[in-house]
Amino acid sequence: MQPRFVIVPAVPIEKESFRMGSRYYAATVCGGFDIYDNQAKERLKPSYPSRTAAQLQCQRLNEEVE
Repeated sequence: MQPRFVIVPAVPIEKESFRMGSRYYAATVCGGFDIYDNQAKERLKPSYPSRTAAQLQCQRLNEEVE
């Protein structure tokens, strides 16, 4: 069975954008990691800067549910 809470990469943060011809390009930086609730089908806030921090919180949430 799939756990209720899982770790997913956060949405990248746009750092800067520039135009080359008729196209726009965006330089992005990793936004960290989010915890996704499989039951409610939504990302939980806050985002975590490291995967390790997100894993610890994810484990706590899954233990509370059981």
